Amino acid sequence: MSREQVKTQFEVEDQQEMVGILGKNDEFLHIMQDGVSCVLVARGNIISATGTEEAVNLATQLIEELLFLYRQGLPLTTHDVRYSMRMLSEGRQASLHRMFAETVVVTNRGRQVKAKTLGQWNYLETIRHNVITIGIGPAGTGKTYLAVAMAVKALKAKEVERIILTRPAVEAGEKLGFLPGDLQDKVDPYLRPLYDALYDIMGLEAFQKALAKGAIEVAPLAYMRGRTLNDSFIILDEAQNTTQEQMKMVLTRFGFGSKMVVTGDVTQVDLPYGKRSGLDHAAIVLKDTEGIGIIHFAEKDVVRHEIVGAVIRAYEKYELEHKKKTLAVED
Repeated sequence: MSREQVKTQFEVEDQQEMVGILGKNDEFLHIMQDGVSCVLVARGNIISATGTEEAVNLATQLIEELLFLYRQGLPLTTHDVRYSMRMLSEGRQASLHRMFAETVVVTNRGRQVKAKTLGQWNYLETIRHNVITIGIGPAGTGKTYLAVAMAVKALKAKEVERIILTRPAVEAGEKLGFLPGDLQDKVDPYLRPLYDALYDIMGLEAFQKALAKGAIEVAPLAYMRGRTLNDSFIILDEAQNTTQEQMKMVLTRFGFGSKMVVTGDVTQVDLPYGKRSGLDHAAIVLKDTEGIGIIHFAEKDVVRHEIVGAVIRAYEKYELEHKKKTLAVED
């Protein structure tokens, strides 16, 4: 590849768009310069890129994709910039553009819900093409939120008659019996993330109306026993805290015209010591079952603050080293 310096320019519509793609105080611009290895200069509504032909081509693709995303009304984040650079440097521009172009649902406030990583996009595709999807991965990968978005989309399109959201009420260091209120008051804190996702996507008023007429049901896992769930979009969240028996129970509640998504993080199990997670077990038992898709998210699919990814990597490193030491002692 020639090392000869080339230069190109990009014109944006106005100063607001310039700030949108370069970030406040040029935060995104600095990230882009480090990543694409060329000089980027912003003047007025013009961005110029100077460097090798390879670097300038990468910068061109990056700015085009970020402009495309921004012009859809989505505020950019450092994650969007870094992830886009990674995808483009791997020659996956078509996949990145397809991911940015597809909207799952528009929230009550007009915000578009989209996949932010290729892992999330594969997860959405798996939900579309399977009757049961199992999503396993760390916090911040959008497992629950995207499942709720797909459920709301299916309900609005009248593909299902109701959404059923459930999670096991496992005592993670707190005792349910000492919490105030009746049973619903006691389990509500465990269901709060599901409520939050529904509020954000549907709006409080629409959610309350759907809840009142039975189009949405949010309940602890124990309430699923003995039921057959037809024409429903079922989401089992925090499934790492199900036992093998509970997991089999909820999977066999599946009825005609339904779709189910099971999500969880097998590294955060709150079951009593010695109890194997039903999520971990199900992923092994069902891996070759037709109609069931299994997606494993990685640290690179985390779309929260970058420190979350750093925390996950640190814990993974510690646990791997601890496991090696344990095996060495046993030998």
